[in-house]
Amino acid sequence: MKPPYNITNKIINLIAKITEELGKIEGNKWVSPGPKLRKQNRIKTIQATLAIEGGTLTIDQITAVLEGKKVFGSKEEIIEVQNAIELYEGLLSYKPYLVKDFLRAHKKLMAKLVESNGVFRDKNVGVLKGSKVSHVAPKPRLVPELIENLFKWAKSEKELHSLIKSCILHYEIEFIHPFEDGNGRMGRFWQTVVLAGYDPIFAYLPIESLIKDNQKKYYNTLEKCDRAGNCTEFIEFTLNLILKSLKEFSENLSGLVVDSSGRLEKAKSFFGDKRFSRKDYITYFKNISSATASRDLKQGVSDEILKKEGKANQTKYRFKSIETKYCTGN
Repeated sequence: MKPPYNITNKIINLIAKITEELGKIEGNKWVSPGPKLRKQNRIKTIQATLAIEGGTLTIDQITAVLEGKKVFGSKEEIIEVQNAIELYEGLLSYKPYLVKDFLRAHKKLMAKLVESNGVFRDKNVGVLKGSKVSHVAPKPRLVPELIENLFKWAKSEKELHSLIKSCILHYEIEFIHPFEDGNGRMGRFWQTVVLAGYDPIFAYLPIESLIKDNQKKYYNTLEKCDRAGNCTEFIEFTLNLILKSLKEFSENLSGLVVDSSGRLEKAKSFFGDKRFSRKDYITYFKNISSATASRDLKQGVSDEILKKEGKANQTKYRFKSIETKYCTGN
């Protein structure tokens, strides 16, 4: 059964902008998210998704847990962090439309926290807002079928963009509330699983961090869609956060210090077949020293990427692969 939603002009525009931003990132193949950036974003993700559910551990504390250091905090919170670290590290191993993997992920997320980890709930549950119930989840006997049908629909729906599909699954998981505990974390995690299946770059985006920063609106949007019986507004809200997250990621990438081969490759795209000096090279890479520029250019000449012309302050460089090559006839 198809979940209730509409494709609006806002959704279409957001998809176009997200696709454009992905193109920009993939166009900069000279640099990729290195271990440091991946680690930073993973920690931000884990801290945010736990904080949304009331977790109190900081970025520094979660970093310490990740590094195997002793952390002062409740036993339960430390287990939550350890479980989340293990879960997100294996993110790319989960198939987005396989219920078995969905249950396997929950088992890992909630290990040692609830006895019913990795199985659907067998009790009625509701979502409280203050002292009032803001959402009554479907009866437990309906949960397995609802999740099975949701995943079957998502897998078979070939025409719908994966970005939209990821938002719908996130919303529907929150609506169905399939587990005794951990539903919010699972909804957010599973959206990332779907997104990473569309483009692996999403495995490193801390979208949960932006959800945390917009937590009140996140919950209000879920409630509004619940009352409307339609998740269109949630799709718009979440796509907007995805776009913001991509833009932040792109900005972080552009500020990374890359190695000489990366800089030379980017310089090749910029200078083309033009001759340029060391000063021109430094002007283009504003954050490098004269010594670094000299090393880069020397390495380029040594690797036969660059051709060197002139001496001293008259020295010019040109990329060999750009030069026009002449062929002699027989």
